[in-house]
Order: sequence, then structure tokens, then C-alpha cells
Amino acid sequence: LLGGTGAWWEGMNGTKKSLLEKYGFPEAGTEIRCYTNHALSYDQAKRVPRWVIEHISKQKMLGNADRRHCKFRPDPNIPLMFSAVNEDYLGSGWSRGHMAPAGDNKFSTRAMAETFYLSNIVPQNYENNAGFWNRMEMYCRELTERFEDVWVVSGPLTLPQTNDDGKKSVTYQVIGKDDVAVPSHLYKVILARRSRTATEPLVLGAFVVPNDPIGFSLVFFPQVDKTRDVKNICEVDTCKLIGFKEFTLYITARKVQSARTLHRLEKVMSELREAGIEPDEYLLKLHKKKEEELLQEKQVTAREGKTG
Repeated sequence: LLGGTGAWWEGMNGTKKSLLEKYGFPEAGTEIRCYTNHALSYDQAKRVPRWVIEHISKQKMLGNADRRHCKFRPDPNIPLMFSAVNEDYLGSGWSRGHMAPAGDNKFSTRAMAETFYLSNIVPQNYENNAGFWNRMEMYCRELTERFEDVWVVSGPLTLPQTNDDGKKSVTYQVIGKDDVAVPSHLYKVILARRSRTATEPLVLGAFVVPNDPIGFSLVFFPQVDKTRDVKNICEVDTCKLIGFKEFTLYITARKVQSARTLHRLEKVMSELREAGIEPDEYLLKLHKKKEEELLQEKQVTAREGKTG
């Protein structure tokens, strides 16, 4: 008994329970939350996910879901008092970094929209988000060309830093009125299966990327015997990311598609040439098509102005 008379109470089903849990134990919000194509464990104190797991395949890369129709917003499944809001990020100097990427969910408008919940977002260095981290996401999608099933776990890390006195400590910046924690690093753990009938081992890889601090330990893919059932993914698949030139052309094409003015369109192409990269045939065709669309919109606007 816990402290003598009255330390136990009778539950509704007749079972005896401790008075300590009569009105429930504190909830940390760490229970697993499931969505259309990802699941996560949420850190209510830091207002960021602890980890986010997703499954991707070649089929899930196909479809008409468009991120332009999605908006960042608080997760309706998270109590607002524990959630980040968009205003926390505005003017902070940090971008809203997806853990489960929107681009992995073209098969479903709902799945893509759910990746824009702020429970799937961490404060991320903009160049890291648009650059190296983006290349890692592209590599994961590329794996689906060679592996039937790919599982990816992503999340933030707050790693110890060595101080001038030689002692280690964990500190991190917070942003916004809700004190959203800025991680020092980000991680991705990738598990891939060649096919459901293949006899070869699974392949596994883990990557840590600096973000410029979470002091918790996790066992990833606990059902996998890592001593004999898996191979190093980099030994099997090289882990080679897309090159700088190809990646820059890819990002430029996205900027061209999203340009809303002729001035912005030409600035995008000028920035590419300043980087010493000439547009390829695909980009030139894309630029011409976008230029024609914007010219047509400008002419329509001018005519409407005259008639108005």
C-alpha cells in the first residue's frame, strides 16, 4: 500500500487503483500520433517533433497533389497551448523545416497537407533547408527507383557543446512567444527493402546534419536485428547525393515555375548565370512557357485597366 488507509480506490470495473492515479498522471504528449502517410512523437515543451516516421515508394511519388495549395498551420491534434504558431517563425531568421517532406506525398492531397502541420516542422537554417537537407530528401525519393519500400525517420537533435572551460553543456536558442526550440542538428535514419519477396538483407543508414541544440535516446526500427538482418545502405547504394549543378538547375526550375512577374522570372535566370551555370534544354523550355504566360497575364491586366 502507498501510505496506509485510503491509499487505494475502487475503479469502475472493480479493480483497485492507486490514489496517485485517481485523476490521471501528467501527460507529456509523447504518444504516437498517426496521419495519412506519417506518424510522430511530439515534444510539448520544445514545440517540435521528437521523431517523424514516413513510408515512401515509387507509387507515392505519383499524383496531382500540389504544395501550392497547402499552408503551414498548427496541428489540430495538438492542444494550442503546446503548439507552435506561424508567428513564432516570422522574423526569427529560421525557416519552417519539414521532417516528413511534402514532396513525398504527391499521391494524396490530404497526406501532403498534413505535412504542413507545425507538429512536423522544426526551426531550420534556410540554406540548410533549401540546400543539403533538400538533397537528402531527394536522395530518399531516388531510392524508391531501386527499392520497393523505404522508411525514413527524421527529427531534431540538441547535442552537447564543449565550452571554453572544457566542460560540456546543452543549450539551444528558442524563437517566438511560444519558445520554439531551435535544434543544433537534424538526423535521418533510412531503412530500405528491395522487395517484399527479396531474400537479400535490408539496408540501413543514419545521417546527422548540423543545423546551427535533443538529448534523448531512441532505438530506430526495433524489430530489425541490426547484427545480421541488415547491410550498410552506403555500401549497397553509395549514398551519393545529386551534384551541385543538377541540384541548382532543379531549384531554378522550381523558382521559374513559381515566378509571378517577368522581373522575378528574369532575376531567377540571371542568378543562375551568375553562379556560372548555363540553363539546360528543359529549363529553357520552361522559361519560355512561363514568360509567355506572364506576358499574356500582363496584356489582360492592361486591357482590363483601359476598359475599367
